[in-house]
Amino acid sequence: MRLPRYFVEGQPQHIIQRGNNRQAIFEHKRDYEFYMQCLIEAAEKNSCIIHAYVFMTNHVHLLITPKTKESLPKTMQSIGRRYVQYYNYTHNRTGTLWEGRYKATMIDSEQYLMTCMRYIELNPVRAGMVKHAKDYLWSSYNANAHGKENVLLEAHPLYKRLGLNRTSRQKAYRALFDSHLPEKELRDIRDATNKAWILGNQHFCSNMEGLSGRRATPQNVGRPRKLG
Repeated sequence: MRLPRYFVEGQPQHIIQRGNNRQAIFEHKRDYEFYMQCLIEAAEKNSCIIHAYVFMTNHVHLLITPKTKESLPKTMQSIGRRYVQYYNYTHNRTGTLWEGRYKATMIDSEQYLMTCMRYIELNPVRAGMVKHAKDYLWSSYNANAHGKENVLLEAHPLYKRLGLNRTSRQKAYRALFDSHLPEKELRDIRDATNKAWILGNQHFCSNMEGLSGRRATPQNVGRPRKLG
């Protein structure tokens, strides 16, 4: 049974969209560029704010704040349809491209926003594709860290708190990348996203359960413990 998607107004979500059987979804520069264009147009039309992204060879990570309950599913549906038609035609193939539904988890902004942005933009480094995030072309790092123009992105309020102006914010953001993410934080992000649970502390998860009408964490497995 498919679990309903989370939505709480103003709360960002971490999205992963994978190629079927982990096959490549980008082969040439034009592929990345077309996916980017699809994302820009779909996000604008359906009221999604994008804070960070990375396009890997066989999957995509996005950090998005949807403005309405329908914003995210309509955005991802639009991208999925347009890009598959383009990709199949361009590469002379047929059939599905995606590994089922996209993965999504709502995140606690105060605790995890910057961590999730680093997680997303450090993907090419962890994969051994580049030595530093700035060396990877298809991510939001150079916009967030160096001010490179990027029409896709809109800064989250917590990012804006990093400094009084763009220069100081970018400097503070770059400093976050001086160290690697702890293994526990990597594991927490992966588990929450892959299993479709909320990423946050107990208080945050309880609040989001009440607002979204869906459980935020998995139920304990096994018989209830006897008392006394």
